[in-house]
Amino acid sequence: MENKNFEYKGWKGNGFVALFLILAGFAGSIYSIVAGVNAETATVGGWLIGLGIAGNIILFICLFGFMLLEPNEARVLLFFGEYRGNFLKTGFWWVNPFMSAKHISLRARNLNAEPIKVNDKTGNPVMIGLVLVWKIKQEEIYKAVFDIDAPQTAAGAGVSASDRMKILENFVSVQSDAALRQVAGCYAYDNNTAASDELTLRSNSDEINEQLEQKVGERLAMAGIEVVEARINYLAYAPEIAAVMLRRQQADAIISAREKIVEGAVSMVKMAIDKLSEEEVVELDEERKAAMVSNLLVVLCGDESAQPVVNTGTLHH
Repeated sequence: MENKNFEYKGWKGNGFVALFLILAGFAGSIYSIVAGVNAETATVGGWLIGLGIAGNIILFICLFGFMLLEPNEARVLLFFGEYRGNFLKTGFWWVNPFMSAKHISLRARNLNAEPIKVNDKTGNPVMIGLVLVWKIKQEEIYKAVFDIDAPQTAAGAGVSASDRMKILENFVSVQSDAALRQVAGCYAYDNNTAASDELTLRSNSDEINEQLEQKVGERLAMAGIEVVEARINYLAYAPEIAAVMLRRQQADAIISAREKIVEGAVSMVKMAIDKLSEEEVVELDEERKAAMVSNLLVVLCGDESAQPVVNTGTLHH
């Protein structure tokens, strides 16, 4: 397969040296014109003037060959539509002035997507959003420039550097949205609607973010884009079911708390009965034990404080 991502190897030179030579050439061309005007013969003067004019035209064209590159920037060079390579060296340079250069930024960019509504694995509507850090791979610049559609302007000129990056940002946004919907649809919101051993959006954020990064990376590879980081930054039930799910979570919390209270109360009652028997504080038959257990459970499990009752008579009537 033909390598469509290679560094430009054509004419190039230090921009400051080229600028000095061009300015010197302009001075020489002007001198040639002046010398031609003052020449003793018309033939010699004509040649000198023509040489000076031609030199000025050529040097003027050479002025369009200057190029300035900052760190993490690149230029894609074309010679009348033919791809000639990527220019990646930072600094002030001069290249063939007949080359057209497409500017592309290799800096990292952020996408903070607005939350979207999707259905999780169990069919519940949830709101989910992501934050994405991405950049163009240096070895995949060709894809970013030529494999993603960049419409021409009305005048027929190519898109500008800022417009090209906006096109890539829109592509990233659309593909990230699709990947987020795909991942969210494969998992339940939480363990209330899924088995305890299943991954969920709420409880397994690291695993879900890893899946999301992989899916987004697969979709953006066609544009030569590398995913630096992708993670879910917003997760909630959709507004139409949020109130119902909140009450469900509250009920689950109450049930869990009650289970803990009952478990502790039973343990304390058993300890109390065993302690009374071991130290022979009082001898209880089965009926009295049942009454004691009932009373202690009411005291320990009740929401309100128990009211003590002093028995001034016997235990049995």
